[in-house]
Amino acid sequence: MGRGRDNREYGADASAGTGPVSRHADATAVGVARHLGSRSRMPAWLKVTTAVVTILVVGGLGFAGYWYLRFQSNITTAPLNAGGAANPSDDKSGRMQILILGSDTRDGANAEYGAVEDSIGYGKSDVMMLMDVSADNKRVSVISFPRDLLVDIPECTDQKTKRTYPARSGVMINEAMNEAGIGCAVDTVNKLTGMEIDHFMMADFTAVKELSNTVGGVDVCISDAVYDPDSRLRLPKGTSAVQGEMALAFLRTRHAFADGGDLGRIRAQQGFLSSLTRKIKDDGTLSDPSKMLTIADVVTKNLTVDEGLASVPSLVSIGSRLKDIDISKVAFVAVPTTPAVTDINRLQIAEPAGSQLFAALREDVDLTDPTAPTTPSPAPTETTATPTETAPAVPRYDKALQPVTVANGSGVPGRAQEIVQALITGGFTQSGPFEASAVAQSVVYYGTEFADVATDVAALLGISAAQVQLAPRVAGVQVYLGTDFTTGASYGAGAGAALPEDIVNQTAGDTVCQQANPVLIVQD
Repeated sequence: MGRGRDNREYGADASAGTGPVSRHADATAVGVARHLGSRSRMPAWLKVTTAVVTILVVGGLGFAGYWYLRFQSNITTAPLNAGGAANPSDDKSGRMQILILGSDTRDGANAEYGAVEDSIGYGKSDVMMLMDVSADNKRVSVISFPRDLLVDIPECTDQKTKRTYPARSGVMINEAMNEAGIGCAVDTVNKLTGMEIDHFMMADFTAVKELSNTVGGVDVCISDAVYDPDSRLRLPKGTSAVQGEMALAFLRTRHAFADGGDLGRIRAQQGFLSSLTRKIKDDGTLSDPSKMLTIADVVTKNLTVDEGLASVPSLVSIGSRLKDIDISKVAFVAVPTTPAVTDINRLQIAEPAGSQLFAALREDVDLTDPTAPTTPSPAPTETTATPTETAPAVPRYDKALQPVTVANGSGVPGRAQEIVQALITGGFTQSGPFEASAVAQSVVYYGTEFADVATDVAALLGISAAQVQLAPRVAGVQVYLGTDFTTGASYGAGAGAALPEDIVNQTAGDTVCQQANPVLIVQD
């Protein structure tokens, strides 16, 4: 209010007269305050400039505040894990893994894609991809898991209802989140890969439609014209820009590509994401605030994330990390699989390629150039302890007291002794070897109450969690070496060199035409 009165006084002073006499006369009447006001008169140009700057600053803050609150209110959250607490991660500079899920729930806006019973529970994961961003922000690996893949789902507790669901074996991976929530899917992938996922993002059908509309369509290529009545996908031969319902149909179709199986569907999804990545990069979207605001609004309205990502700054930090990555270093990979022994209509991990891939991921190998040296993660910075930090975990058991045997089924004489030495070096000093019949695949067996020991033994030797099995008659833990583990102290040693040459399906820089399923080819 004081500033307003002073401004009015200055205005009165300027209109009181035009000569020195009148000004002095006014000054005598008003006193010292009037005299000081005349000496501090603000030039007109400065008043205008100040007003404009003030409007811009206040308006900008209001605009930013509006969008911040809007994005924040859009975000839906769920617990990251369905068991133990998540490990803290440095999203701004550390290596980061995000499990990307597409929910097939038919609840709410998705009701048109299924029956009422399909909306019961949390839904199944229609898409499951693990995005791995390197610490130096130069590489991204996107690993797709077929929904027909049979895996072991660990014991999971629904963090909302606190109901605990028992562990299951040989279950399709897309079932993982159906009962206990998204956190159970995260725990399942952690168990399968031996990694610790930092975050998850789950989108539904609506997100795909709205995002594709927002970017003005995504170019996809197909070898022949197809029509799939189940997904309602209809495309001509060659390249088409798909958006809305057709973009969703392209991603959902289970029969239109390759032999009509899940692997063809995965390649189509990877092709779509590659094209989307190129379009966003070419259009400069990640550097255009107005485009980013629109996309962020669309995405956050249809996205569920873990609590660690449940803030606008966290999501912005991910976008800033991805904006300068060379698209030739964005690798799309499918987990190596083979028809399951128990059901030829399902898939299982193909070994040793599967374990080699997971070992390469744990070792941060560049999948586009496996022979390239890995980039070490930045050294952790020292921080002052705060009341919210938890105390170091108490060891669950004494390694030196655990009985661990090594069965040599590798066909290489003396091989078991090499692994025994590696176990002793790792702290499992009660280890011993013996000869056994040759087997193709290495497995870690464990007796009742030794699951945690077996998990640690497998991790020490680089053996996938998928190859850890309960065997009640085993006393303690038994490492059964197969012909897939004949050299080195780690199952994943030299993983880069051991990876199949075609492990990368494509990079974001590749334009790939999907092969149409001959059964669904139609005349243009």
